[in-house]
Amino acid sequence: MILDLHRQGLSVSAIARESGIDRKTVRKYIARGLEAPAYGPRKPRQAVIDPFTAYLRERVTRYPGLTGSRLFRELKNLGYGGGYTAVTDFLRDVRPAAAERGYEVRFETPPGEQAQTTPRIVWLFSMVLGFSRLIWARFVVHQDLPTVLRCHAGAFEALGGAPREVLYDRMKTAVIGEGDTGGIVYNRALVDLARQLPRQNKRQGRATVPLHSRGLLPARSFRNLEDLNAQLRHWLDTVANPRVHATTRRVVNEAFAEERAALRPLPLAPFRSVLKLERRISREGVVSVGGNFYSVPDATRRRVVEVHTLAEEVRIFEDGALIAIHPILEGRHQRHVEPGHRNIHVHKRRQILRNDEVILHGSGDRVAQRPLAFYDAVARVMAKEQRP
Repeated sequence: MILDLHRQGLSVSAIARESGIDRKTVRKYIARGLEAPAYGPRKPRQAVIDPFTAYLRERVTRYPGLTGSRLFRELKNLGYGGGYTAVTDFLRDVRPAAAERGYEVRFETPPGEQAQTTPRIVWLFSMVLGFSRLIWARFVVHQDLPTVLRCHAGAFEALGGAPREVLYDRMKTAVIGEGDTGGIVYNRALVDLARQLPRQNKRQGRATVPLHSRGLLPARSFRNLEDLNAQLRHWLDTVANPRVHATTRRVVNEAFAEERAALRPLPLAPFRSVLKLERRISREGVVSVGGNFYSVPDATRRRVVEVHTLAEEVRIFEDGALIAIHPILEGRHQRHVEPGHRNIHVHKRRQILRNDEVILHGSGDRVAQRPLAFYDAVARVMAKEQRP
């Protein structure tokens, strides 16, 4: 077009006005003639996600199950300012397929190079409110009745009240079985807890646990159970409960603020349901309860005592008299010894007071140490007395 207008006699300025092209461009193409323009490749622009792609590749290679939302939160903490879709689009291209992951490869290590630990199973107690979907949860190492009661009490206290109904998934701690005439038979202590709460009913149902293990546990490390629960509380406070729920389309915390007023108030007195059992005292002066050990006083006479396990403490009775109170120990093989329970010291400690005297502490006897000449003289006297 530029060349055709130029052949018609139009000036460069007129061609620029007619075509809307800069005059310099018009002169360039008039001088070039019919030579086709050549366009080089544009220099690629750096995307916002580019500085974080190496991190994403490393994470999904080591932990293929990490979700896009989990990795998006990690990138935000690292300073990423882009959108969520850019992260998921990149993950779709680099995430290894299930068939490509293959089997684990056994490897051997040289002497003194590595040690491994034995894993311990932990259980998750989770309570989810039906209206707001607010989650309260805690990791525990037991599924026994005291632990379940303690988790119930902790959940109701954190929520500031109790719902009218609690649905269970037939966990053995809550549901004992079915009655002869039908219906569900609940654990007596759990029923006692329900009776203590105003107009509280319990029925069996299907439990909903929306704790996404892929978003919480993978690629995390923790020192102990307390650290694991601290990370769980942080995850609930910053991820699970502030989120927009996929079903209700409401922010969980905002819905809970509305639901809180409808919860039943808690009783003024703490829940005191008791699980009673008998335990034999060991030679170390402790009794075993739930895999842990609790001390009894040195003055305890009976070999068998009665133990009352409450939600928050262990009480030990001898002939109906309370002789010890201990806080509940989490985990297993732990030991709690009250300082006042060990008052008798049977070991002896030798201390030299002076050259001719020794005291043996613990027996209360004082033995004088004399020169060998004294004992030799005593022996001579005894020999003379024995002669006929």
